[in-house]
Amino acid sequence: MDLTLNVNGRPEKFAAAPNELLVERLRDGLGLTGTKVGCDTGQCGSCVVRLDDKSVKSCLVLTVAAAGSEVTTIEGITTTGGELTGLQEALRQEHGTQCGFCTPGMVMALGELVEATADGEAPTEPEIREWLTGNLCRCTGYHSVVRGVQRACAASRAEAPADSAASTAVAQEV
Repeated sequence: MDLTLNVNGRPEKFAAAPNELLVERLRDGLGLTGTKVGCDTGQCGSCVVRLDDKSVKSCLVLTVAAAGSEVTTIEGITTTGGELTGLQEALRQEHGTQCGFCTPGMVMALGELVEATADGEAPTEPEIREWLTGNLCRCTGYHSVVRGVQRACAASRAEAPADSAASTAVAQEV
C-alpha cells in the first residue's frame, strides 16, 4: 500500500504492509533510531512520538493508520543551531537521564505537558508523575525527571507573554 507521512516536516512516500507498525517504519524504513523499541506492548513508552501533535506509542500505531499525518520524532525537535530544547536542557541540569534509553520517549511525551502548561498553571508533582505513568525508566527513580519538568515548565512560563511581575516570580522559582 502506497502511503505518505509528513515526518519531522518532510514528506515521506513509501509502500507499507498493512500490518507494519509506525515504530518499524520510523526506525527501519527511515533510519530514525531515536525512537526506541522497548516492550512491543505499549507499556514502556520508549517509542513515544508525536502524531498530529499528540503523544502516541508508535509500537501501537499501524503505519497505514498514520497515513497523511504529521509525525514528529526526537530527531525532529532539535532547535535551530542544534541546541537542546528547554525540556532537554532542564532534564540535563536536573540529571533526569541516566542510560538514556527511555529519554527520547519521555522527552516526546513530557514535551506535550510542558507546552500545554506554558501559559497556564504549572503542573503539580502528582500531575507530572501521572503524566509519566506511560514511560518506564529503570535508572532515574523519576525524582530528577520531575524536577526537570518543573524547571522546564517554569522556564516556559517565564518566556510566555505575561505581566512582568508574574514572569519575574516564575523565573525566581527556577
